[in-house]
Amino acid sequence: MTPKPQPVRRLSRRLLLAAGFAGLAAPALGQTRGLTVYKTPYCGCCTGWVTHMRRAGFTPTIVEREDLAPVRAKFGIPDALASCHTAVVGGYALEGHVPPADVIRLLKERPKALGLAVPGMPVGSPGMEQPGGARQRFDTLLVLDRAGRTRVFASHA
Repeated sequence: MTPKPQPVRRLSRRLLLAAGFAGLAAPALGQTRGLTVYKTPYCGCCTGWVTHMRRAGFTPTIVEREDLAPVRAKFGIPDALASCHTAVVGGYALEGHVPPADVIRLLKERPKALGLAVPGMPVGSPGMEQPGGARQRFDTLLVLDRAGRTRVFASHA
């Protein structure tokens, strides 16, 4: 007994186009989710922030340094905007406890800027949570240039 021939399935133009666009988009999405985090070896709140970024779908690579000032200088973040860690994602620098939602918005909108900064270590920001839920109002700043010009990108209560 010979096997019955199977019908030839034809792919629609719509299906082929969708597959092609998905193939092109996948590498771009993967590149923006890779995240390099520069932190000191003994910073617990940096580890907390990294946990938030992982939960948001980012894939962090940790680089430990004793001094982060040269890292900030390399990526154009002025010392006045400094925090406890610096990260790089999708061609942008991230300084401090920037909420993951702000990073996702940055990567979606792609403004002409160096990156985002949350100066200092605001209580209640990602990685700086407190028992009892205390929170401090803070702004995420869009760092426009190496001269340190900024504008408010997002406000958090």
